[in-house]
Amino acid sequence: MTRLHSQLDFGGHSLDAKHRGREVARMNPRDAKARGITEGDIIRIFNARGACLAAVHVTDGIAPGVVQLPTGAWYDPMDPEEEAPLCVHGNPNVLTRDIGTSSFAQGCTGQLTTVEVERFNGNLPPIRAFDPA
Repeated sequence: MTRLHSQLDFGGHSLDAKHRGREVARMNPRDAKARGITEGDIIRIFNARGACLAAVHVTDGIAPGVVQLPTGAWYDPMDPEEEAPLCVHGNPNVLTRDIGTSSFAQGCTGQLTTVEVERFNGNLPPIRAFDPA
């Protein structure tokens, strides 16, 4: 554990756990191989709601068909005006629905979603999440 949610995401312990400044997603070797992804690559995780960049750790500890991305990376959109933004830092909130569990509870539904994953081959955008406004 490197932080509690997004608290201290800018701290040394959290930053040391990232790769190339990005959050690290875990992916099964079979899925990675099918997509031409190798350990440490930067990947684009996306769906109709948005996308984020993350580094990848390829491991048998994740089931095939699943990618696990921790919460807590500060939101850092490449273009904040985009309807389906690209978070360059690895915040998974751009991928999940922003609605409560019901009109009764209003709990978070952002723990699970359907995504696609591809290797990111473009120029890596800078991370500005920790820069003063």
